[in-house]
Formats: sequence, structure tokens, C-alpha cells
Amino acid sequence: MLVTGASGFVGSAITAALRAQGYRVRVLVRPSSPRVNLAREDSICEGDLHDRSSLAAALKGVRFLFHAAADYRLWARDPDEIRRTNVEGTRLIMEEALRSGVERIVYTSSVATLKLGDGKLAAESDPLSEEDAIGAYKRSKVVAERLVEKMVRSEGLAAVIVNPSTPIGPRDVRPTPTGRIIIEAACGRMPGFVDTGLNLVHVDDVAAGHVAALRHGRIGERYILGGDNILLADMLAEIALIVGRRPPRLRIPRPVIYPVAYAAGLFAKFSGREPFVTIDGLRMARYKMFFDDAKARRELGYTSRSYREGLSDALAWFRLHGYLR
Repeated sequence: MLVTGASGFVGSAITAALRAQGYRVRVLVRPSSPRVNLAREDSICEGDLHDRSSLAAALKGVRFLFHAAADYRLWARDPDEIRRTNVEGTRLIMEEALRSGVERIVYTSSVATLKLGDGKLAAESDPLSEEDAIGAYKRSKVVAERLVEKMVRSEGLAAVIVNPSTPIGPRDVRPTPTGRIIIEAACGRMPGFVDTGLNLVHVDDVAAGHVAALRHGRIGERYILGGDNILLADMLAEIALIVGRRPPRLRIPRPVIYPVAYAAGLFAKFSGREPFVTIDGLRMARYKMFFDDAKARRELGYTSRSYREGLSDALAWFRLHGYLR
């Protein structure tokens, strides 16, 4: 089987889960990708989601595909980069999977494709439109998910879609936007917080959900792979408890932060470094990003551990790899 994005956060967790169950795993990585999350026993194919020939070569003889590669950024100097990877890259690899006769695909989408804001937990039955999606990342994931759904209906693509919520845990090498929050909070650099919430899930539970989707998921269906719905204030308090700091007490109104986010975005255009606070992130924080994963638990046998274990494992990995100073 082939795993894309295996050098990254979710992809490396999927690969580790497959290895642990005795599967022989082939991984597709870019030549420039970090190798810290890869294992010696992995069969490595170098390629790129924009290079059709490299995708065809990586898929040769493959029965099962996990497509977890994505550009997960809330800011980019060129937002079209995010769309090209998440939409065009997905289209190319799905087309090549059809050509090569892949038997079954698990496509890693995101809860970013689901609609929030009506006072209830969002579920698979609440699709978000491209027009209502905030920022390049969300829009790209909505368009890519609709593309996969269309290929299932019209071309017989044998794909199951999974929608992870907010993964946390080990191997967050980049790190992800949530990983950056964990690091900054652990280092005492988050004196306050906005009133928002997240659904936190251990990345290894997300990986196990992918394997369950391969075995039990229905073609064309979406499955939320979630965990605990947690207020950001409670998440930061738990991080403080783990590292032995005082938790932040200052609740900051979102409008107060917008000038900081505008300035950070302007500076980022010149420096090329992704800002910690972004306009899109603040707009998303208007809603508590809470989700209902009952469908995955019912149909896939999906389970998840406490978010506290995910935070502890994330902090232990970040400390071991020099992110915490």
C-alpha cells in the first residue's frame, strides 16, 4: 500500500499504524521532505503531487492508497500554492489511482469542510460550501473533497473520506498550527486567549481511524475522526499543568487582536515566515470548532483517548526534539 504525506504529521502516524499491523508500506515523499518520521523498512518513492509520472510510478502494483499529503497552512505568501497542492494534487493522484487499478482509497479530508456556527455539534451531514469557507486552506479542502465525491459517483473511484478534527501528539515535525500553539503555551509565550474551542484528538487515534476506514468504511461516505471538544482556555490550562507553569488568565476580545494579525501578515509578506496570528485564524476562532464523531464510532468501531494524553505525548516529543527551550 502507498501512503502520501508520510514524512508529515498525520501521514507518519498512518504509516506507523500500518507498520505495527505488519503491512509493507510504500511512502511517497518529496526529495526535500524531512526524513525524521520515516523508518528504515519503509519503501521510499521520491516524487511530487504535481508530477503525474512520479505518481504513476509510486502507484505501480499498489492495492490500497492512503492520500494524506496536504498543504496545511493558514497563511501563505502565495495562497494559490495551497490550492495547487490540495486540489490539483488530489485530482492527479486520484486519476492515477484509477488508471493503475487501486482497489480502495482512504482520502484524508478535514473537518474544515463542515459547517459551523448553528449552536450544535457539526457532523458529516453539514457540508460547507466553497463560498462560505474561510481562507485558502479551508476553500481548498472543500473543493478537493467535492472533487473526490464527484469521482466516486461518476468514475467509480473506490474512495472512503475521513475528516480528522485537530490532531495532536508525536511526530508533528513542521509543526502544524495547533502544534505551534502547544509550543508557545509550553514556553510561556501565550499570556492570554480568545473565547473559542477545538476538537482535540490524538494523532495515533486518527491513524487507527484511517485503517478502520480502509477495512470497514463505505465507499463515498465521510467519517469524522474526532476526540474531545475542549475550550482553548482549558487546553492552555492543561498544557500549563503538564509543564509546571501558571495558566493564562487573560481573555482577549478578538477585535483587539486584529491589528496585531494585520501587522503580522504584512511582515510575513516580506519575511516569508508564517505568522503565529493570522486574520483567517481569528475569523475561524469566531466559532467553537466542536464536532460529533458518532458515525465513525458506530460504523468503523472508532475510538479515541483523552486529549490530555495527546497533549502529554506532543509535549514529550517536542521536548525530545528540541522545540521547547
